[in-house]
Amino acid sequence: MNDQHTTHFGYQDVPVDEKVDRVAGVFHSVAAKYDVMNDLMSLGIHRVWKQFTLQHSGVRPGHTVLDIAGGTGDIAAAMARRVGRDGLVVLSDINDSMLTVGRDKLHNQGIVSNLEFAQANAEALPFEDNSFDCVTIAFGLRNVTDKDRALESMHRVLKPGGRVLVLEFSKPTVPGFAALYDQYSFNILPAMGKLVAGDAESYRYLAESIRMHPDQETLAAMMRSAGFERVDYHNLTAGVVALHKGVKL
Repeated sequence: MNDQHTTHFGYQDVPVDEKVDRVAGVFHSVAAKYDVMNDLMSLGIHRVWKQFTLQHSGVRPGHTVLDIAGGTGDIAAAMARRVGRDGLVVLSDINDSMLTVGRDKLHNQGIVSNLEFAQANAEALPFEDNSFDCVTIAFGLRNVTDKDRALESMHRVLKPGGRVLVLEFSKPTVPGFAALYDQYSFNILPAMGKLVAGDAESYRYLAESIRMHPDQETLAAMMRSAGFERVDYHNLTAGVVALHKGVKL
């Protein structure tokens, strides 16, 4: 049980001021192999989850979009195509290694004219109030130390009428599936991480961080507490992943 001075780092309780550095170490380690591991871990299904998110974004030409914890830029690239030359997408990440990989990848794809990059902490976003039509965070919220502060920060930077989309691992909803999922997460995933990325421990942490993340209803309640209205969620792949949505009125 953690107190106000500690927080969860996977299954460990660590001092609050240490978590950011520990999470940074994980993503510094995995950045170079992040895209390859995403495809292997999910058998490519992460692309379907992200496409589903885009379909629910409501983003149109000319919109401004903030992609938090955007990593290697899958969401940002797709959003940049949607907003067009008159729109703007900001790809942000607290981790400079991930941001560098994302920036290099998107520049190589020729996506530069309507894209900006920012190294930023989700808990204290360095943007003006009411700046974005849409804010997205995909597979990043569970790594944030103070999730409530992050959600409040997202609410602040959204324009009235703007939409937040939180795509994150969640709690399986099919009876009996959780046991199989645990076997995969705690045995196969670390072994895969060691083989491909040379790092079993980082992928063991990622599996643990998924288990410590709030379930679907708890996260929805947190979003409402942060000020979002019309909050709902869609379970994907038997609840392994959920897309939460909310609107700033």
